[in-house]
Amino acid sequence: MSNIESRWGILYCPKGRSSKQREKIQRVLDEKQVLYDFVQSESSGSVERLMSMLIHNGYKTIVVVGGDSALNDAVNCLMQVEKQVRDEIALGVIPNGLMNDFARFWDFKEGNIEQTVEWLKKRRIRKIDLGCIRYTNKKEEQCHRYFLNCVNVGLIADVMNMRRQTRSLLGSRTLSFIVSIFLMIFHRMEYKMHVKINHDSVDRKVMTMCVSNGPGYGQTPSAVPYNGMLDVSLVYHTEVLQVFAGLWLLLTGRFLNHHSVHPYRTREVEVVEAKHALVGVDGRLLGTPVGGYRITVEQEVVNFLIPD
Repeated sequence: MSNIESRWGILYCPKGRSSKQREKIQRVLDEKQVLYDFVQSESSGSVERLMSMLIHNGYKTIVVVGGDSALNDAVNCLMQVEKQVRDEIALGVIPNGLMNDFARFWDFKEGNIEQTVEWLKKRRIRKIDLGCIRYTNKKEEQCHRYFLNCVNVGLIADVMNMRRQTRSLLGSRTLSFIVSIFLMIFHRMEYKMHVKINHDSVDRKVMTMCVSNGPGYGQTPSAVPYNGMLDVSLVYHTEVLQVFAGLWLLLTGRFLNHHSVHPYRTREVEVVEAKHALVGVDGRLLGTPVGGYRITVEQEVVNFLIPD
């Protein structure tokens, strides 16, 4: 194996301006005698550029230090290269983002860098699935975006968008989430949707829909990224007090127990219509696609480094 192939490419996505986290990660890597090269993203737009650079420079182990959105950028870049190249690359994560839902699914914890690096060193690889949303943008271009965790349509996409905005002002993740939920009381709480799932055609007002390849921020607790299926949670309109009850069940891992939640498992979701409903992909706002769109799953397409 060449020198470059034996080294890790570390793609560091900082949460703030402090360099302490970077220094801690580098110290752990040095202590664990990991050979690595370190690159740092300046913005969300630079992640795919740096990922592409690492791929084309021959790195076979690429570790993203970041959250769900950074991982999303990385896998979308990875899916642009030929399958033969992609199959030789293993993708890992050291959680360091605003949302680390996909990392937590595998039991990677943000504060436990030593354990995470030790697991990554063992190079235990699992082929994982990716979801894919195919849509038309406002320029009438045919687009697609892969996702590791989930696509949210409607209220939760609104909350996540607002949470990111309030996070930059308030600093605290928990406080920004609470404020976002409070502000959403004054926003649209339901959307006219026409969705086809398996043999069902749902044509009615819906609060939110989550289509997941992973845990979906608690909305699809039974979803796993290796069974070739998508889990779907459709939430119909409910009263304001029931919204807070649903949020409590979401935070306590019992979301599917809410009477307004209707779960499905499928290989494809066709959204015929979802007027004015924002779409979030792995925690980042996609916007409002023009017309209908399809969400599918592609089985075993990425090598992911998992715990021992």
